[in-house]
Amino acid sequence: MTKLKLHNSNDDLPKRQSFDRLTKYIRVRSEPDARFVEFDFAIGDPSLFVELVMPQGAFEAFCASNDVVPMTDAQIQAVDAEMEKWRYGEETLMSHNHSRASK
Repeated sequence: MTKLKLHNSNDDLPKRQSFDRLTKYIRVRSEPDARFVEFDFAIGDPSLFVELVMPQGAFEAFCASNDVVPMTDAQIQAVDAEMEKWRYGEETLMSHNHSRASK
């Protein structure tokens, strides 16, 4: 099992500071009055994100501690277009596999 190392010195402070300067993006996908907030979270590149679910209070604390910014409409459209391309097989290598006749 990998042993985790806590940050107990400032040896890696320059690396951590450069990481902290990266923009952290969110895109909320749930309804405003939902019990849990479903959202996408990206660091540095809005197209590379993870999907997270948190209670409203935890989401607000998460956003404050990570100094997040909402994705712009243009970023959202680019992410959606890329997801559709993979989902429906347009302009991807996998789309060619679906058009082959079964043997």
